[in-house]
Amino acid sequence: MAIQVSEPLTAPGSRWGWALFGYGFRPFFLLAALYAPTAVAAWLLVLMGVLPDPAYMGGPLLHSHEMVFGFAVSGVLGFLTTALPNFAGARPITGRPLALLAAVWLAGRLALWTADALPPLLVAAADLALVPVALALLVRSLPRQPNRRMLVFPALFALFEVANALTHAEALGWTADTGAAGVTLGINLIALLVAIIGGRIIPSFTANALAAAGSPRMPRSFRALDATAIGATAALAIAMLAVGDGFLVGAIALLAGLANAARLSFWRGAQTVRAPILFVLHVGYGWLAAAQLLRAAAELGALVPGSAAFHALTIGCFGTMMLGVMSRAALGHTGRALRAHPLTVAAYVLVSAAALFRFAAAMLPDLQMALLTAAAAGWIGAFVSFLAVYAPILLSRRADGKPG
Repeated sequence: MAIQVSEPLTAPGSRWGWALFGYGFRPFFLLAALYAPTAVAAWLLVLMGVLPDPAYMGGPLLHSHEMVFGFAVSGVLGFLTTALPNFAGARPITGRPLALLAAVWLAGRLALWTADALPPLLVAAADLALVPVALALLVRSLPRQPNRRMLVFPALFALFEVANALTHAEALGWTADTGAAGVTLGINLIALLVAIIGGRIIPSFTANALAAAGSPRMPRSFRALDATAIGATAALAIAMLAVGDGFLVGAIALLAGLANAARLSFWRGAQTVRAPILFVLHVGYGWLAAAQLLRAAAELGALVPGSAAFHALTIGCFGTMMLGVMSRAALGHTGRALRAHPLTVAAYVLVSAAALFRFAAAMLPDLQMALLTAAAAGWIGAFVSFLAVYAPILLSRRADGKPG
């Protein structure tokens, strides 16, 4: 039976429940926000010996895998299913197809956490099904002549399947050491998406806000600098996949970090401090540059451990950017004013605090467990605060009564 991309799931007048499948950002932002604290709490309990470590893809690989291919990919899907209709003229994926896509994501998570009771091939198949199903629905939704520049996002999303397959190949015993490479590729793909999307939305949103405030100083962008920042971020992904570490990786990371920091400096972030829902995007992008510079320090002079750079990127950059994008998009796409609730501001502060605690844990091994617990508490607190504000918004109809 053919899948109708925009088929409604319930009557338009229903206020609760199936409003969740009225637009792509709704289920996937909610799932990302629910899974972020759940997965970290579960990993902390595994570290403490309270929960058993699953035999399939156990240990740090499972934790890394789920933060990338569970939490972060859910946020990416929320963005894609919302951005493509806006910028590429795609039909929105709603109703039953969207519910199916969310169910496939959930099946992958359940399969991995209950893997000891399932055949390994079934676990891998359940998790690897998400990207093909998502791409089939996304491609089906595109118009005959879409905005070609927007097609880079489905193309990059398709590479998550390659990265994820590398992790499952090791878990299945087909390869000896491809799991870390798969996670690294997945992380770098998200970093590349941050560089591309951030370079589009942050100066644009900032220009709109500053123009409305009558500021004479506008954000500036330079094609050469943008190309250098994005190109170096992409090159870093290739270098880390090809050679792992060493001088080449460090040199490219240094270029990427400096280019992204320079790019950010022209976006007038200091002028947005009083608008937290906008300033947080500048902070998130700053974490991208910081993480790349920390990677350079780790590779060129061993001044910091590699895990410090890794978590500055995943917690600091990804966590902050996802909270910033999700909070802004959820308000804008449900007809609400773009103002951050105090609990939302608390979420922004807590996620950066979590990144700082995790950095300290990498630098101070004698205090590692205490600092890891503090980092986990900050991360969990950030997303619980977000959920307190946004779960009702994501589950209810638009404030202005429009569809979506």
